[in-house]
Amino acid sequence: MIKSTKVWLFQIATFGLVAGVVFFAWQALQPEGLPEGFVASNGRIEAVEIDVATKIPGRIRDILVNEGEFVSAGQLLARMDTAALNAQLREAEAHFQRALIGVEIAQNQVTQRNAEKDAAQAVVAQRRAEMDAAQKRLARTKELAAKGTAPIQRLDDHFAQFQGNKAGLSAAQAKLAAADAAIGVARSQGIATRSEVEAARATIQRIQVEIDDSSLQSPRDGRVQYLVAQPGEVRNAGGKVLNLVDLGDVYMTFFLPTGATGRVALGAEVRLVLDAVPQYVVPAEISFVADVAQFTPKTVETADERQKLMFRIKARIHPDLLKKHLHQVKTGLPGMAYVRLNQQAEWPQKLKVRLPQ
Repeated sequence: MIKSTKVWLFQIATFGLVAGVVFFAWQALQPEGLPEGFVASNGRIEAVEIDVATKIPGRIRDILVNEGEFVSAGQLLARMDTAALNAQLREAEAHFQRALIGVEIAQNQVTQRNAEKDAAQAVVAQRRAEMDAAQKRLARTKELAAKGTAPIQRLDDHFAQFQGNKAGLSAAQAKLAAADAAIGVARSQGIATRSEVEAARATIQRIQVEIDDSSLQSPRDGRVQYLVAQPGEVRNAGGKVLNLVDLGDVYMTFFLPTGATGRVALGAEVRLVLDAVPQYVVPAEISFVADVAQFTPKTVETADERQKLMFRIKARIHPDLLKKHLHQVKTGLPGMAYVRLNQQAEWPQKLKVRLPQ
């Protein structure tokens, strides 16, 4: 009985010791007390992620970067196989040249039809002059025949000649109308061939754009987070090839309760302290405050319940500061965000800005 009591007492003592160690460890992990006008919350460094993907389906020929590598805007990251596109481009260029020849032929046809029209107009003028002369000759012959000084046969001959000249004028006018119609057809063909030229030119531009888009470039400065595909793989349109982290847009996401959120202003100063490098204090500013609570009880009826609402907040690090320390920026690191609610309050000494040299 005495032995079991000693064992029980020893277990209680052990439990108390463990509880004490856990309590002191928990206290050690809590941030030291902040003066009035400040609030703190734990968060994690994040950045905008960009998926570099294919615009058109195809096979990946080369990937020119590795995971973790820093890249700059416009840098070539990967190439797609463009053999089929190059063949299509040559075909489109051939169609373009053929269309140009068609335009030249159509222009020559218009010139030829205009010449034919000019010739037809000359013939019409000639036939009209001949008909006018025949008409005058016929009129004189009629007068002489009426007086008996000209034979009837001559009158018949002049009348027949006048009718022939009249028919010749009608035929010449018909040829002139046909020449006008031919000019219209030739001009229509010219418009059609010029349209073919524009269509061929547009096709060349489209294929060239697809060839250019087959060279995947970095849209921004950043770091390659991971590769999704490897050379030789075939990707559909929109297929991801690699993932970038935009190191020009880095922020910490954290949560604050209703009371603190209501006092947070956009642009308010923030100090970030990361667990990995607690000796540094990084300046930031509030760039986003959610207008909808993230954690909402099923029923919100009392003031106490409303205090349980938590709002998501972002503190963004200035891009100029990020450029100076680009190779030291890492996402996913946990840390603390200290927000100054009262702009008149002075930052504690421990939260003065301290950056790596």
